[in-house]
Order: sequence, then C-alpha cells, then structure tokens
Amino acid sequence: MRTFALAAALAFTAGSAVAATCGNDASGFNAWKQQFAQEAAAQGVGQRGLDALANTSYAQRTINADRNQKSFRYSLDEFMRIRGADTIVAQGRQRIAANPGFYQQLEATYGVPASVIVAIHGMETAFGNFMGDSNVLSAISTLAYDCRRSDFFSTHAMAALMLVDRGAINGGTIGAMHGELGHTQFLPANVIRYGVDADGNGVVDLTNQTDALYSTANFLRQKGWQPGQGYQEGQRNFSVIQEWNAATVYQQAIAIMGARIAQ
Repeated sequence: MRTFALAAALAFTAGSAVAATCGNDASGFNAWKQQFAQEAAAQGVGQRGLDALANTSYAQRTINADRNQKSFRYSLDEFMRIRGADTIVAQGRQRIAANPGFYQQLEATYGVPASVIVAIHGMETAFGNFMGDSNVLSAISTLAYDCRRSDFFSTHAMAALMLVDRGAINGGTIGAMHGELGHTQFLPANVIRYGVDADGNGVVDLTNQTDALYSTANFLRQKGWQPGQGYQEGQRNFSVIQEWNAATVYQQAIAIMGARIAQ
C-alpha cells in the first residue's frame, strides 16, 4: 500500500492559472483552453494531458448544476429523507457484517471508524452504484474557466491533466457533475494529495472500492482526525467531517449515519 504522491502537482497553487481569462458562458471557453494549456505546459503537463484538454467541451449541464445546488437549502430532516438515510444505514451495516476483516483493517490503519467511511460511501454514490455520468475533464475544465469559482477549480483542472499524463484517468473518464471521481467522489487534486494505492497494483484508481475507501480514510486522517475522539457536532472530529463537504446538513447527516451504522 502506498500513497499516490506527485511532488510537482503539489507545487502548483490556485493562483497558477490567473492569466487564463474566465467567462460566464461558452463563448470564451476555447480561448481559455489555449491560455490554460500554456500554463499547464509550464507546470510540466505533457502532450497526453494537453491533448485531453484540447478535446474538452463546455459542460453546460455542470454549470446548471453548480448554479442550482439544493443541499444548502434543506433542513436536516428533509436532507436525510431525500438522501435515503435509513437505507444507507441498513445497507452500511450489512456491508460491514459481510466483510468485517476488511473494515477492521481499514479502521486500524487510519483510526477513522469504518462506519463513518461507509456512511460517506453510501451518501456519495450509493455504495458505488452511481459514480456519475459526466466527462470529468470537460466538467472540471468548464468550472476552472467559469468565473464563479475559477481559482478553486483551476487547481483541480491542472491536477486532472497531470493524472491524464500518468495514466490514472483519460479523456473519456466519467465521473460526477463537478468532476469528482470514483466511489467516494474525490476531486482530482485530492486524488494526488490523499489517494492511496491500497491494492498495490501501482495505480490509485478511485473506481476501485479498496483504493477509494482507503483514500477516504487517509483524507480524514490527514485533515486532523483524532482516533478515539467523538465525531458528532461539538466533538473533536466533527470539524474534520466539515472538511469533506461544505453543506452543514451533509456534515450532520454523515455524523448521524456513522453513529447509527456503528450501533
């Protein structure tokens, strides 16, 4: 098992793409791609990554979704009902019971309760049953170009091109609407920073459940998870759950479901 570390990728900053001109519709996307390609080449992205960038398309569905995020408007009870919390808890318990050795080792390795990882897995992709239907590179490039959150997504767009260069993803890779990858929906820069090759095949593949769950536990541990400490609101590790998702109801739901799965 080894963590996927790319020193060059970690060296770039959110400000690395400020020269590429953002926009609020598709009209400037091709010009932005040309500018961003120059900066990517300067960051060490090779021809494979640059070709993948050139073949991206403006993702209007991603923009529509980004403008209409509903999780921030739901009450906790509404969110839990809509996301199927009872089903996630029931299926989460079944998954741990069916493979206790795997989850015990996962918990022992990072000190993060398996029930929390399972709650995230269920919440993000219904345990891998739906990992997205969007082209990752087009989605993440569109968000990097879009003025709303260009600085944030430019980092992930650059990381995505580096992942293409190294064969971890390709121009046809499918993921979620904002370019998230795999069972627990990692953004590309987080694959680089926290991804773990848990099955030892030399590639961090977030569509592989083992790699994805170990990477998720590593993310939480690296963000400050304290083994043995509580993770409900007001307890030490709740602040780490907040690092996973910005929506308060999402954070609360993960904590509550994690505790229920563990019962």
